[in-house]
Amino acid sequence: MQNIGDAIKTVQEKIEKACARSGRSASEVRLIGVTKRVDIGRIKEAMACGLKDFGENYIQEAKKKIEEITPCEEISWHMIGHIQTNKVKFLPGMFGYIHSVDRWELAELLDRYGKEMNVLFELNLSGEATKQGTTVDNLKRMLERVNQLKNIKPVGLMTMAPFVDDPEEVRGVFKGLGETLHEANREFLLNMTELSMGMSSDFEV
Repeated sequence: MQNIGDAIKTVQEKIEKACARSGRSASEVRLIGVTKRVDIGRIKEAMACGLKDFGENYIQEAKKKIEEITPCEEISWHMIGHIQTNKVKFLPGMFGYIHSVDRWELAELLDRYGKEMNVLFELNLSGEATKQGTTVDNLKRMLERVNQLKNIKPVGLMTMAPFVDDPEEVRGVFKGLGETLHEANREFLLNMTELSMGMSSDFEV
């Protein structure tokens, strides 16, 4: 099993090199360690190595971990998995960011709990039936009404690219998400800044 500190350092170095190639600052990139099925000990080790953002796919599993780990203002928990409506009640106050809002019903349910939440809308830009996420047209319908919600703070968009052998093949998906964000900001007078995308195999693209 790879040393966590070395793994984090390797990824951060790759981020820095990729940013240098594209004329960006590495400080603009947030590294999220996905911790589904990862034990508490390894999460704490990653925290000790400086990782500050952790992503969970399953609410019940995340709840146990978050309750066990001492709260820290510097640590942010991200809900990145598909959300069932009957589990929404656990999200407010537990996660700093919700990446997988893909339907208006879910946004309304989150809003009812009276706690401000940073929300990203999940898009399926690849058209794969196995991927979660909504369409660009449905996103626009949600954003038309998002100012009706008092506790939902729209901060960005999320997508999952297809798994391919050559990461360059998914560059168009990532570019499309960025273009959609800029268009949505302009059309709906929003200030979304976050693009949640890139996995271990394609984050450099």
